[in-house]
Amino acid sequence: MTKSPVILARDVVKTYQVNAQTITALRGVSLSFAAGEYLAITGPSGSGKSTLLQLLGGLDLPTSGHLELMGTPIERLSDAQLADLRLRRVGFIFQRFHLMPVLSARENIELPLAEAGVRPAERTARALDLLAYVGLTARADHRATQLSGGEMQRVAIARALANRPALILADEPTGELDARTGAQILDLFDRLHADGTTLVVVTHDEHLAERAARRVHLLDGLVDRDEIARR
Repeated sequence: MTKSPVILARDVVKTYQVNAQTITALRGVSLSFAAGEYLAITGPSGSGKSTLLQLLGGLDLPTSGHLELMGTPIERLSDAQLADLRLRRVGFIFQRFHLMPVLSARENIELPLAEAGVRPAERTARALDLLAYVGLTARADHRATQLSGGEMQRVAIARALANRPALILADEPTGELDARTGAQILDLFDRLHADGTTLVVVTHDEHLAERAARRVHLLDGLVDRDEIARR
């Protein structure tokens, strides 16, 4: 039996109303990808990249068109069901990390586990395992404000992995990092992909886009190119 794609989008349109003006961010995007893919979404500023990522993660709903997340049409879900799907099946990584500054690295990773109802001992063990995975065991008890930018992004990656999601979505994950630190994050993404994680990354970073196995280029709210890289 053929498995459903992790994401299936058909003719997805997204518009916003700004005062009396209608802004069209996406004009009819169609794409799909399977479990285990590493996809980079590229394009100039204003092309609709971040809007598309928000829709793919269920953070927003399309104005029209059809969008399935892991075989489930998201327009059929209630707000509570959509929130639960995001919590348990999707991990998010952001450009500015969005860690809780008063919490330690370990406590930040435990947050989504606590929301999912995982028992305290289990979530602590999971958080420590993930800190080891991203190479930050020694920083487990350091607050977010005591970490470097690269360390904060690695904690954010570990947090995204906490509930063993089927999909990781990253929005400009190297945008706040210097070249050397960004290269460390690229290596970590390569490792995630090799371990079978499904990755979708919005980026202006050509080095990151080149590391992905596939690239979708957006222009003016449409898919301009969909490339399968030779690796």
